[in-house]
Amino acid sequence: MLRVIIVFGLLAVVGGVATWRPDLAEKAYHQAQALMAPKPAAAPQGRGPGGGPPPVAVTMARAEKRAMPIIVEAVGTVQPIAALQIKARIDSQVATVHVAEGAAVKEGDLLFTLDDRSLKAQLAQVEAQILRTRAQLEQAVRDRERAIDLNRRSVGTEVARDNAITNVKSVEAQLASDEASRNNLQTQLSYTQIRAPISGRIGSIAAKVGTAVRNADTTAMTTINQINPIHIAFAVPQSTFYEMRALLGDDPTRIKVEASIGGRTSTGAIAFIENQVDLTTGTVTAKARMENGSEQLWPGSFVPVKVMLGVQDDAVVVPSVALQVGQNGPYVFVVRDGRAAVAAVRVARTMGDLAILAEGLTGGEQVITSGQLRLANGTPVAARPAGTAEGAPTPRAPQS
Repeated sequence: MLRVIIVFGLLAVVGGVATWRPDLAEKAYHQAQALMAPKPAAAPQGRGPGGGPPPVAVTMARAEKRAMPIIVEAVGTVQPIAALQIKARIDSQVATVHVAEGAAVKEGDLLFTLDDRSLKAQLAQVEAQILRTRAQLEQAVRDRERAIDLNRRSVGTEVARDNAITNVKSVEAQLASDEASRNNLQTQLSYTQIRAPISGRIGSIAAKVGTAVRNADTTAMTTINQINPIHIAFAVPQSTFYEMRALLGDDPTRIKVEASIGGRTSTGAIAFIENQVDLTTGTVTAKARMENGSEQLWPGSFVPVKVMLGVQDDAVVVPSVALQVGQNGPYVFVVRDGRAAVAAVRVARTMGDLAILAEGLTGGEQVITSGQLRLANGTPVAARPAGTAEGAPTPRAPQS
């Protein structure tokens, strides 16, 4: 509309000036015609070569072929090798508690002392009975020898001799019974001193001084967990299990296991593999025996576990961010002749920020690691300059 107004203004000027300046009128007339002439359409900015879509800015990385460790990652549960409940073996009362809750104990350390006065009195009674029985045995032996001598000289009867022999045997049996009673009491008396059966760390103590305890109690006085060494239980896929079995052979220490927690790493070896596959999960449970002198692995905690099965010499490795998932499975975009191309891949395993491929690439290809959402098969791409944020337009060359 503005151009039309200007044109009509110029024509009016032409009409007014034509009477006294023909040269100016002609110039104004030509300017009006230039304004009315249609302008050619400007070429759209940002097009690619041949008028196609502009290249998409992406970042790239090279698929490398190199030696990579074969590591299976899992989440394990720390389990004590032995978890023992300490219970009383006799009916008595706690007289002394010799350890504190949570203390580290060694095998044989005294934990509790029970009231032993009644047992000591019974033991003293049996000891006196043994002394009496021994005295009776000595007299029975003398009577037997006398009866045998009298019978040999035809002074005594055979009945008296046989009775004397039988009496000796009876007193010997009584002595054996008394000694058995003494041994039983000594054994029960030893139960009044409860000692640690294993080395480990003690838990909370339920039986305080004065607590009555019985042999039939179901509640433990305390528990002891053996934590050095310690077990880590974890599950591995069925496919990995067969590889582990092949590597184990007769030496289970061939497969090393690492567990990291709190910035520190504990090492160990496979100690046990379950004898069947879990049908609900398709996994096999394994246990690793770990050194735990610093006690960084605590029973019941969850820890990341790395099972090292060996080294793959010619593994094809790409950054994990290059992987995409489609209807037909995982794939990556590779750069061919300046355009993105879809390459289906099969992932063998991942390790940190790297993905080890089993199929799809041979190594040396340029894979796209960012900008995949704007790509399709055949889309032109350009490497994003260093420091350019993702999503920023690709800088264009200045036009002359």
